Amino acid sequence: MSSEPFFRSRWVQRPEHVKELAPTALPEGFRSAGIAAGIKREGLDVGLLVSDREATVSAARFTANALVAAPVAVARAADLGALRALAVNSGNANVSDGDRGMATAHAQQQAAADALDLDAAAVGVASTGVIGRELPREKLVAGIRHAAEALAPNAQAFSESILTTDRGPKCACLEVALPSGETVRLAAQAKGGGMISPRFATMLCFVQTDAGLAPETVDLLTGVCVRRSFDRISVDGQLSTNDAVFALANGAGGVALEPESKDELALGEAYDALLRQLAIEMVADGEGAQRVGRVVVTGATEVVEPVARAVADSPLVKTALLGADPNFGRILQAAGQALAGRSPFVVDLAIEGRQVVSAGTVVELEPGEWEGLEQDVAAPEVEFELTVPGEGGETEVFFSDLTHDYVTLNSQYST
Repeated sequence: MSSEPFFRSRWVQRPEHVKELAPTALPEGFRSAGIAAGIKREGLDVGLLVSDREATVSAARFTANALVAAPVAVARAADLGALRALAVNSGNANVSDGDRGMATAHAQQQAAADALDLDAAAVGVASTGVIGRELPREKLVAGIRHAAEALAPNAQAFSESILTTDRGPKCACLEVALPSGETVRLAAQAKGGGMISPRFATMLCFVQTDAGLAPETVDLLTGVCVRRSFDRISVDGQLSTNDAVFALANGAGGVALEPESKDELALGEAYDALLRQLAIEMVADGEGAQRVGRVVVTGATEVVEPVARAVADSPLVKTALLGADPNFGRILQAAGQALAGRSPFVVDLAIEGRQVVSAGTVVELEPGEWEGLEQDVAAPEVEFELTVPGEGGETEVFFSDLTHDYVTLNSQYST
């Protein structure tokens, strides 16, 4: 587990009222486990997380892909406002396996419910891994039973059990000081490295807090924070079949937060920062990624999103980012493609605050300025600001470069 501070991107500031705890710590009243069930060739591959408090409330968000994994379909039918446990596997996505896949996802849910003495509707399920392969049901069910026997108040093994192509676990636990003088804990564990689109990411994220919240509050905060984090990232522009975010609040910390109170706002700020940092970590871990770009687009409301996505998903822009090549013509081309049919092409472009295009015309740079630009785009994080015609809209997308490792990994993923 990394010894670096969790909030390490320049685009995410740690709120002053937030303290970082051990990244694998859990809020009060939560336990988790991860075990090796043999679904993957090696490593942990079945995880279980549970809230010990009966009065736990929850919320969830799922992929928008028309091709939906069996566990997503089963989870959507659960009691999403009152989940108590989450049963997860990696190494197999359980997608496109028909009735057999659905039966396996239901068995996954029921195995956790039986092991924890819960109703099946109180269990959320998730899977990640290869698409179009049978998920070995017996291994999965046995793994859930073993995980239930290994539950402990930390997330080390659970964080590892959900990984696929990730370089390592993505997790954090925060202590949040509230204006009322009380403190609560907020934690999350996530995975994601490829098949990531700015509409949503090929990712799983599990959030826990020991604050006492109304179900409507958990749902509201989760929706807002997901839109500002996982909906804003792209590795390859591909929308996964298994995306899921689950958030559980159990009140075990003994602090109830009133809706629309200053305490709720403080927790929401921490929640937002937590998910944004995790989202950027996914981009930075984008199957061989070396650099992260952020494109900010302002202009007409209806065009800023298509332009930002066109830039973030352009293989030419992404390969230039890999090579630290300030070839901003590729950014202009991608923006122009998204603006097809609109004229004239009057845009401004700045890279790391240095204007390189004004009203669609290249700004002449002195030799020293060009060298400075080359240094700017060689940094681990690079920002691009585009202004397109119109007013009222602004958006951002975080994206990775496109590396040789990405091509190699995905050319051999199922073999």
